[in-house]
Amino acid sequence: MKLFLKGDRCFKEKCAIERRGYPPGQHGQRRGRRSLGYGIQLREKQKVKRIYGVLEKQFRNYFKSAERRKGITGENLLALLESRLDNVVYSLGFASSRAQARQFVRHGHILVDGRKTTIPAFEVRVGQSIAIKENSRKNDFIRASVETARGRGIPTWLELEADQFSGKMASIPKREEIKLPIEEQLIVELYSK
Repeated sequence: MKLFLKGDRCFKEKCAIERRGYPPGQHGQRRGRRSLGYGIQLREKQKVKRIYGVLEKQFRNYFKSAERRKGITGENLLALLESRLDNVVYSLGFASSRAQARQFVRHGHILVDGRKTTIPAFEVRVGQSIAIKENSRKNDFIRASVETARGRGIPTWLELEADQFSGKMASIPKREEIKLPIEEQLIVELYSK
C-alpha cells in the first residue's frame, strides 16, 4: 500500500509502489498467506506507525492516552497523532514529507507561539500558531515545499498564511477530515486483546 513516505516522489511516476505491485527482492513475487484476525490487525498498526514515524512504545502511550479520553478511542488516537508538531508542519506544507518535517523541527526551524520547539512529538493545541523562523524562510527546501503544498491542499482543521510562513490549528481534527486510508477499529481490537 502506498503510504506517501517519500514526499513528492510518491506523487510522480518514479514511485516504487506503482512501478511494481509486489515487494522487492527475489522472494517478492511469491504469494504470501494472509492470516485472519491478528495478522490484519497487526499490519494496520504497523502501517499507522510507519505513516506517522512513531516507535512502538510511543504508539502504545498514544493509545493509552486515547483510551483515557472521552469519546471513541480510535478517533481519539488519530486526533492525537494528527496533532503532533511534525505532522502539523507537514500538513501545513512546510515540508514535503513527515520525515522532513520531523528534521525541520529537530533542527530548530519551527516556532510554536513564537518560541522555538525542537520536540517532534509536541502536542499542538487549538489556537496555537506554528511558524518558520525568520532566518529559515530563505531555505530552498522550505520554499519548494510551500510551493508544492498549494497543489496538495491544506486540511480544513488548519489555517495557513503562506506569505507569512505561518499557520494555526483551528480545531481538533475529526475522523472525516483525516483522509488517510486507516481502519482505526482494527488497532483498537488489537490492543484490547
